[in-house]
Amino acid sequence: MGWAMRAMRGVGDDDRIDAADTRRVITRSFAMLGGYRARAIVASVLLVSWTVLTLAGPIIVRRAIDRGLEPRDAAQLNLAIGLYVAVAVASYLTYRFAIANLGVVGEGFLRDLRVRVFDRILAQSMPFYDREKSGVLISRMTADIDSLQDLVQQGLLQFTSAALLIVLSAITLAVLSWQLLLLCLLISPVIYVASRKFQRDSNIAYLAVRDNVGATLTRLQEGIAGVRIVQAFAREDIEADRFAETNDRLYRTHMDSVKVAAWYLPIVEFSSAVTTALALGVGGWLARDGQISLGTVAAFVLILQSLFTPVQQLSQLFNLVQSATAALDKLFGLLDEPIDVADPRDPVALDGPGGVELRKVHFSYPDGTPVLTGLDLTIAPGERIAFVGPTGAGKSTIAKLVARFYDPTSGAVLVDGTDLRATGHDSLRSRVVVVPQEGFLFAGTITDNIRVARPDATDAEIRAAVERIGAGPVFAQLPEGLDTEVQERGSRLSAGEKQLVSLARAALVDPSILILDEATSSIDPGTEAIVEHAMESLMASRTVIVIAHRLSTAARCDRVAVIVGGELVELGAHDDLVGRGGPYASLFAAWSKV
Repeated sequence: MGWAMRAMRGVGDDDRIDAADTRRVITRSFAMLGGYRARAIVASVLLVSWTVLTLAGPIIVRRAIDRGLEPRDAAQLNLAIGLYVAVAVASYLTYRFAIANLGVVGEGFLRDLRVRVFDRILAQSMPFYDREKSGVLISRMTADIDSLQDLVQQGLLQFTSAALLIVLSAITLAVLSWQLLLLCLLISPVIYVASRKFQRDSNIAYLAVRDNVGATLTRLQEGIAGVRIVQAFAREDIEADRFAETNDRLYRTHMDSVKVAAWYLPIVEFSSAVTTALALGVGGWLARDGQISLGTVAAFVLILQSLFTPVQQLSQLFNLVQSATAALDKLFGLLDEPIDVADPRDPVALDGPGGVELRKVHFSYPDGTPVLTGLDLTIAPGERIAFVGPTGAGKSTIAKLVARFYDPTSGAVLVDGTDLRATGHDSLRSRVVVVPQEGFLFAGTITDNIRVARPDATDAEIRAAVERIGAGPVFAQLPEGLDTEVQERGSRLSAGEKQLVSLARAALVDPSILILDEATSSIDPGTEAIVEHAMESLMASRTVIVIAHRLSTAARCDRVAVIVGGELVELGAHDDLVGRGGPYASLFAAWSKV
């Protein structure tokens, strides 16, 4: 029944690939084995040896009957016993080492594949993440890898050994008695039809189980996440009933899958019994007439018994192998995904005071919606400029283009006269730093999180960066200072403390261009003044681009650029724009009333 339940983990339409794709995936997988290829060959040789030794057992029994029991020759019988014991020991050893070698190959391959896929995902640029959903990417690293894990841990060994055993058993049976083999083949159409039906029905049952597992987990997650609302409105009984209904559907689909197995497995067992009976009956008749020996009949029946188990295993492993092959195909697709914003072959290093120029910049997202239309703007080195405008006007897009998270659809973005498409990301990240609205922190210490900006930075350099923005006293109040564990996503720190970590990262890099995406918009009032002071310290002597949601921030900049509908509609100092009575004056008046 264990095999039957694993078979229920079939494949859906999205998981099926054609024969050509299957061959391509297998060929590429073997090419990726690299240093594990020798072990794979050794494992294959060991499996062939184990199969031969498994079939040698019945042949030795044949010898014991024909030469030891019937003529009552004790020497021949003892020799057969000794051979059988030796074969059994050799079979144990070869199978054990085959399992060990296949385990090393399979697990090593998966380890390397995980790293390669994760590296490729991290190397992708922002357009990739606009196209792909994070849930799909996580599924590639979890569900698809799990499919491969099942194949490595269970299926690969059993699939290979079963296939070898079927082929070599058929050859051995033909050599022992072709007459008995032809007789036994009469039952093969029944096995073939039953196996094909099982594959189809088990796949349908699996799809239903998978859908209902998802629905049950969704209901469970919803109930736990909304437990406060559930208790606040006394909905415990209602939610429990809804979960029980979903769980009952899952139970019924699981029972459908059990029925499929309950139908198929007895057919295989019954076919095995019928075939064995035919072999015994006809074989006994042939032995009586002297056409074959009694030992041959015994060996034939023993091998026949071992033949039905791999037939059953192959049928039940079909879905597992198909699902794993499809998972590999999807993972290879991720590895082959081109990088939209890639480094040039010979990148130019950025080195200058931080002047920025946008020349006739047009930009559209993948769906074709235009965001920026022919933007021309020059930002002088050391200038502070704020971009303001309604939501969706294109302000943040300009910042993303200057940071080269995207490339313009047409036109060019230049830093110190160099088109960003001609420079490499390493050089760019050392000259242009973005401080987002909410700093993301990784699990670890504050020091670890600041060092994200420069992995080679020393502790002394990190402390100097913290002191440079005036954040030393804030972090000194924490239990372990800079060695304080921030916990997952920085949950141990306040919003202001997290933003100070982001600013310290920027100070550690010491860029020529600083992009602030309204870095104080989500700060609590208690730390806002400290963060503001840190920002002022950080902005000194740099080119600063501010995405301003608060117009008080824009008022402190040298110039304000008003973006509406992807176009630059006004540009000038805060006081001048207010005095003109144009779009910026209207925005400032509306903001002042809030």
